[in-house]
Amino acid sequence: MKKEDRILFDGFYFPTKASAVDKKATLSQFDVQVKDAGSSIEGAREAGRYAGTRYCIEKYGSSDIIWSVGPDSDPSQLRVVDGSLSLRGTCQRP
Repeated sequence: MKKEDRILFDGFYFPTKASAVDKKATLSQFDVQVKDAGSSIEGAREAGRYAGTRYCIEKYGSSDIIWSVGPDSDPSQLRVVDGSLSLRGTCQRP
């Protein structure tokens, strides 16, 4: 991705990866990994929301998500390991 095409959150770029928890069982449950969360936890949360929304639109045609640990979760529930924020959600069918 070209640097000028990157989407910034809170002024920072956060590499993200959204993937199914268990592809063989269902694509609806997914994890999002947001790297460099230490730059801005608020920006990382929004980057994670964006990545989850894109994942669900691509896989299910809907942006509806039920987050088990999501961008709006209490800060004490958020997992940051080695600088990466982890979020988990379930895509909802339209």
